[in-house]
Amino acid sequence: MLLATGDSMPEWLRQRARISPERLALVCDSDRWSYRELDDRVSTVASRLAAAGVKRGDIVALLAANGSGFVQIVHALPRLGVALLPLNVRLTPAELSWQLHDAGAAFLVSDRQDAGELSPALPRLSLAELTEAAQDGGREIAGGESNVMETVDLSAVHSVIYTSGTSGRPKGAMLTYGNHLWSAIGSALNIGLRSDDRWLACMPLFHVGGLSILLRSVIYGTAAFVHQSFDAEAVNRAIDEERITIISAVSTMLLRMLEARGERPYPDTLRCVLLGGGPAPGSLLEECERRGLPVVQTYGLTEAASQVTTMAPGDSRPGSAGRPLFTTEVRIENANDEAVAAGETGEIVVRGPTVTPGYLNNPDATAQALRDGWLHTGDIGYLDNDNYLYVLDRRDDLIVSGGENVYPTEVEEALCAHPAVLEAAVISLPDEEWGARVAAAVALRDGATADVNELTAFCRRRLAAYKTPREIRVVDELPRNAAGKLLRRTVRDEWPADSA
Repeated sequence: MLLATGDSMPEWLRQRARISPERLALVCDSDRWSYRELDDRVSTVASRLAAAGVKRGDIVALLAANGSGFVQIVHALPRLGVALLPLNVRLTPAELSWQLHDAGAAFLVSDRQDAGELSPALPRLSLAELTEAAQDGGREIAGGESNVMETVDLSAVHSVIYTSGTSGRPKGAMLTYGNHLWSAIGSALNIGLRSDDRWLACMPLFHVGGLSILLRSVIYGTAAFVHQSFDAEAVNRAIDEERITIISAVSTMLLRMLEARGERPYPDTLRCVLLGGGPAPGSLLEECERRGLPVVQTYGLTEAASQVTTMAPGDSRPGSAGRPLFTTEVRIENANDEAVAAGETGEIVVRGPTVTPGYLNNPDATAQALRDGWLHTGDIGYLDNDNYLYVLDRRDDLIVSGGENVYPTEVEEALCAHPAVLEAAVISLPDEEWGARVAAAVALRDGATADVNELTAFCRRRLAAYKTPREIRVVDELPRNAAGKLLRRTVRDEWPADSA
């Protein structure tokens, strides 16, 4: 159970519905709701959750595709003092089951037919049944009005989002209401805020970047436009026809948007393209500048509730991810946790009210990441004399493919589960479409045999598709240093130059 006591404020959606009841809140497929209408539906959903036994302090997992149902659950849980556990729909059943067990989820809300197989003992609630349109509007919570949380505790955990770690096991980053609130404030102070803003969410809502759009829109009183998935033509059409002002994207998405659009210019109403998910190719940024597309690069992470640094609109510093948000401190440290001078390379560390209080049920990982008040990201970069951040590497060996994080250790663990595999080394290779692709070198046990197709199929049964190696080489042995540490960089350097 996740309970806390601290500064409080009115529950976000209910307060927004009081202040701006007729303002547009959400557009998703055929649903087009004002804040009053969204609030009514969320009240009914909260009532149904309470009637099913959901209670204050619980963690409720949500496994669902982007849609208005997802949005309603996100806003209903705070009404009951319940923490959200958004699950990545691309993970395998084994990966999902592990996260449900590790988090101690009390219920699973899902729109999937196979959801009951993930954790048979865990109560499962149908997303469709919870969110179907109610005829009676927002009725009271079952059990009485006393069950409704009129305020939210800013130190309480709003959501637990799992992010992979170098140990190979995901870690549940706890994000408080305060983390999300200060992230929203910091973002608005940087890119500005207009009453007619319309933020398009075409990335997964289970990622912190997608979830933050839903929360910020309510805090700001602006409209969220949610697409079920990314489709370049649909995104371009929404920008034209729905007067989208802000969109969050990764490089691959933006590239496809440009290819689908041809030379047609984007309208002036599009004022900000927030580009994250790893360093952007220089050629892409040059093309966006040629077309007058207002791209602002950003660096962020789950543990800091999304953005850490972001380029300000109209600012230009090629290769940089911008300056720290107003609410955030960033510095570069050496191996002794000492700050280094501008221009010197080291680990990026972050401090401020957006930073997680820690990882759920994982005090060791929390102590390792949070030291002397600073979040140690494991990412390598430097700050220039004007305090612009340049990110050089993402967590050493992290692979960022199409905006998704892939950690080599997790993939190596899956490969080594094959009875023929002795050891494995997973690396990143450049990829024109996805930015990077996963590749693996494996050494087999003496006398064992296994071909590449067999190993690939084995991984697909255990890992999400984006984590499965697209290239596998069988080698005699893997390089290690004198201490026995695997040398992934050597594997990468020795990879055939003509690799497809």
